[in-house]
Amino acid sequence: MTYAEQTARTFKTAWFAKAARKALIDDAELCRAIAEVRKGQADDLGGGVFKKRLDKNRSRSIILAKGREHWVYEYLFAKKDQDNIDDKELAAFRKLAGTYEGLDDQQLDWLLKDGDFLEICHDR
Repeated sequence: MTYAEQTARTFKTAWFAKAARKALIDDAELCRAIAEVRKGQADDLGGGVFKKRLDKNRSRSIILAKGREHWVYEYLFAKKDQDNIDDKELAAFRKLAGTYEGLDDQQLDWLLKDGDFLEICHDR
């Protein structure tokens, strides 16, 4: 395991948490999935944006991880409702991944305290 893998933290946004709860996707599944993503078992859409199948292939998650230090579950959609994200959405997610990469520990603490982020997969 590399140093980056040891120090990487995983979060879900408040929006994602609500969508995952509605889809009956729990944190244990998200943690298993993020371990697979870290091993390269996801669609790398470039610019720190990854797409990972969840919920026995019924749902798709968009994970932002530019720099691979902070992994953030950002967006969730059902395969039956949407095939994929479009180019405009992908560009926005890439920009957001760059923003997340620049977050320092104090900013992350604020996001957690405000409830904008929820930390999962506490392997630290």
